[in-house]
Amino acid sequence: MTDILKKTPLHALHTELGAKMTPFAGYDMPVHYPPGVLKEHLHTRDKAGLFDVSHMGQATLAGPDHETTARALEALVPGEMLKLGVGRQRYTVLLNDAGGIVDDLMVSRPDADGRLKLVVNAACKDKDYALMRARLPRGVTLETHEDRALLALQGPRAAAVLADHAPAAADMKFMSFAEMQVGPVAAVVSRSGYTGEDGYEISVAGSDAETLARLLLAHPDAAPIGLGARDSLRLEAGLCLYGHDLDEETSPIEGAIKFATGKRRREEGGFPGAARIRREAAEGPSRLRVGFAFEGRAPAREGAEIQSTDGETIGKITSGGFGPSVGAPVAMGYVEAAYAETGTPVRVIVRGKPLAARVADMPFAPHRYFRG
Repeated sequence: MTDILKKTPLHALHTELGAKMTPFAGYDMPVHYPPGVLKEHLHTRDKAGLFDVSHMGQATLAGPDHETTARALEALVPGEMLKLGVGRQRYTVLLNDAGGIVDDLMVSRPDADGRLKLVVNAACKDKDYALMRARLPRGVTLETHEDRALLALQGPRAAAVLADHAPAAADMKFMSFAEMQVGPVAAVVSRSGYTGEDGYEISVAGSDAETLARLLLAHPDAAPIGLGARDSLRLEAGLCLYGHDLDEETSPIEGAIKFATGKRRREEGGFPGAARIRREAAEGPSRLRVGFAFEGRAPAREGAEIQSTDGETIGKITSGGFGPSVGAPVAMGYVEAAYAETGTPVRVIVRGKPLAARVADMPFAPHRYFRG
């Protein structure tokens, strides 16, 4: 029996705009529109791209006060939640008891009461919610918001596009979070995203999603962008895709996202897998996620074997492709720690042939977040 794909509130608009649809995390999602992935990628880097990310999970943790809710979440993640300020957002990870990553997520604090807003990955949301509900203490509840949509507006012109309808958005800084009107639509806006560019993620009632999308797409600098360009943009930005670059075997230290763990948390522990993560943070992990640049034009894809120049297997590629903004193939993957230094020459096996590559710094395309 074939599973029936879910549809986001923007599904009819995607069809109207000529999107090629594809199954993704149980949803029927746009992979690209008539211009194609390359043009959509470059448009986002140059102007502003609008992405439908309504498949992501949106939820609220609620307790009697901020300290209670923050400590409940800190029992599940290694991030600093107690000191998360009102109107601020933070990236962290849900962990299993071995210190592996169950999912990565965004956490926002909307006000001074006991609420924290969560955004989790679409393919992981059911297991995330089950894990949280099983481990939350009495008095702290999890409410999911299946009736809400999420749009991402990304690119150097994103602020100008959004400020036409929400002037206060222009003054927001990276990783800030606020409720505001976007034209006629009540929205919750964060200045964040998944492309390495300046931009916003905008949460609205599902019934308002199409109104908001049409409003933003009416701007001459805005265009709809599909999952294809979303993937190439995040790869150039050196950002992880859960289930590929991060998984339940991988710790945040191995994944080179140590910033997802707070300094106080690493010192104190008190989260799943703390012993492993504290050890790896102090001594270094046995393997590490790194970037790769290639001498030729052929890209390496996920699963490609990485070898030392002596032919010894030292790791594998977890994400790879051609970087349109970089004008060259780029990839990321895991190698033994001894080979993780920038500039280390390696061989990547593609269709049985070795491609010359070297360990490279990430991001491949510079981050251009607005920090004020």
